Amino acid sequence: MDHSKESKNSDGNLSRRGFVKSGLLGGLAAVALPSLSLTEKAVASPALHFDIGQFELEETSISELAEGMASGKYTARSIAEKYLERIEAIDWQGPTLHSVIELNPDALAIADALDKERKEKGARSPLHGIPILIKDNIDTADRMATTAGSLALVGAKPPKDAFLVQQLRKAGAVILGKTNLSEWANIRSNRSTSGWSGRGGLTKNPYALDRNTSGSSSGSAAAVSANLCVIAVGTETDGSIVSPSSINGIVGIKPTVGLISRIGVIPISHTQDTPGPMARTVRDAAIVLSALVGIDAEDKVTSDSRGKSSTDYTQYLNPKGLMEARIGVVRKYFGFHPGVDKVINDALNVLKQQGATLVDPADIPTIGKFDDAEMTVLMYELKANMNAYFTRLGASAPVRSLKELIEYNEKNAKSEMPYFSQELFLKAEAKGPLTSREYIDALKLCRRMSRKEGIDATMKKFKLDALIAPTDSPAWLTDLIDSDHFIGGSSTMAAVAGYPSITVPAGFVFGLPVGISFFGRAWSEPTLLKFAYAFEQASHSRKPPKFLATAELK
Repeated sequence: MDHSKESKNSDGNLSRRGFVKSGLLGGLAAVALPSLSLTEKAVASPALHFDIGQFELEETSISELAEGMASGKYTARSIAEKYLERIEAIDWQGPTLHSVIELNPDALAIADALDKERKEKGARSPLHGIPILIKDNIDTADRMATTAGSLALVGAKPPKDAFLVQQLRKAGAVILGKTNLSEWANIRSNRSTSGWSGRGGLTKNPYALDRNTSGSSSGSAAAVSANLCVIAVGTETDGSIVSPSSINGIVGIKPTVGLISRIGVIPISHTQDTPGPMARTVRDAAIVLSALVGIDAEDKVTSDSRGKSSTDYTQYLNPKGLMEARIGVVRKYFGFHPGVDKVINDALNVLKQQGATLVDPADIPTIGKFDDAEMTVLMYELKANMNAYFTRLGASAPVRSLKELIEYNEKNAKSEMPYFSQELFLKAEAKGPLTSREYIDALKLCRRMSRKEGIDATMKKFKLDALIAPTDSPAWLTDLIDSDHFIGGSSTMAAVAGYPSITVPAGFVFGLPVGISFFGRAWSEPTLLKFAYAFEQASHSRKPPKFLATAELK
């Protein structure tokens, strides 16, 4: 799945970041964006503001679309067509966001069948006929590809839909296409540029086109924010849902590991990976989460969710949900940017006005004490899990192991490694089996520091219902030469623990979105959703992007 990015600090050691067309509607065909050779022109800030015109479904919610279909105003087909036109106009022309890597050639046929079913039997669920985009590291056994953004997997045929895709299809969602991502979910290099893949090119930030989308669920975040879909699914190992969600001004849920199956998702870490919903509102995200959960016999960790999941997370959404809440402010995650501090401090005032008691500070003593151990765990698990995934693909796999993938990249360096290399792949390939003492000790340290002595200890000490912190920095200028310019974020603690985290838009710095994260104990999604929704309803901080050439610096 997807892993966030890393940067180097001044002494050269790795420091953690949040792991972070034509004829479209007249006979829809499988459209995979060609490999884009990114020149300076492709990433330079255009000297203009894109006037994208009016869009009928701007900021429309799942409930509004469902009501429109129930009344006859819309059909699943007409909704899908409107979003396909939007993708053509905004993603592949105009601002050219490059957030959608491929369209589903069967999307309109699926929509037609769902319209017929609605007339004959009624709606399956709130997602009946609702278009959704999913990240290009999630298997679909249809005419779309699953490549993790890499040319090395073009032609591979997954044996079946990922479990989460099966869940979405059961709910009646229309899988419209797949989104671009930071290639291999940002686990290939410690110098990667988030949002870039060899197959999909560079995804741009819809708030300021010269700014980064963060990673690795870059395309999913940008597409939702730009109203190219109602909802999307991303994946996270450490930051790859919450960071791009924050930076693109949307809601992202990183669930407890085990709440959603990972089978059929190109993996990094079986101890940290999880898919999750990305949406413009907490309610929409909760609706999608309700559809994604389920126990999968092939993913044994999902058995831990028995009795702890819900088939309707919207029942926990209460605009008064912050009354009598006791929330800890993790001040150790502040201080990396004064503008972010102001946004989050203003958000704290909103929380207090809504009846929450803030324990400030409620710092987690183990922050920063297991970064190296986390990387050790990820390197061991990357090798084991990637090799297992390639084996699952069988004869259709163009590469059969991490070793062969490394060799492919070396042979095709011009298209696959024009800007950054594969140091992390090489580091992972050099690791031994999961029985190695180094791995066992590192995993034990991570679990203890993030759980027992981390989130659990802090929440118990201060008698907390949840913890809060700034999610990430404002979007940085995209830089293919020197890679990402990450300055701060709060994803790692919950990611390593395998605990849930929800980011919600909180405000802006020079017109660039900033999110606030609510995180807490395992299986505390109902509590976090209640708090996130109440904050969202009180603050109304989400504003759609303007597709500016550059940030508003005045």
